[in-house]
Amino acid sequence: MQITAYNVKTKEKNVPMLDAVITKTARGGYMAQGNDGKGNKLTSLLSEAKALAAIAAGTAKKGWD
Repeated sequence: MQITAYNVKTKEKNVPMLDAVITKTARGGYMAQGNDGKGNKLTSLLSEAKALAAIAAGTAKKGWD
C-alpha cells in the first residue's frame, strides 16, 4: 500500500511518499512523515487501518514502541 499526501510547496495532490515513518499523535491518531524524492517533506494523517496496512506491506516504518 502506497501512502500519498498533498505537497504544499508544489500544490500537487496524491504525491507518493518515500521513506515514510508512521508515528502516533498525542491524541491517538497516526501520522506519516516522509519525502517525495525531490527534497520536499510530506506529512499525512492516516487512519489506524491504513497505518497498520502500510507497515505490514513494508512501505512505511513503525516509529513508536
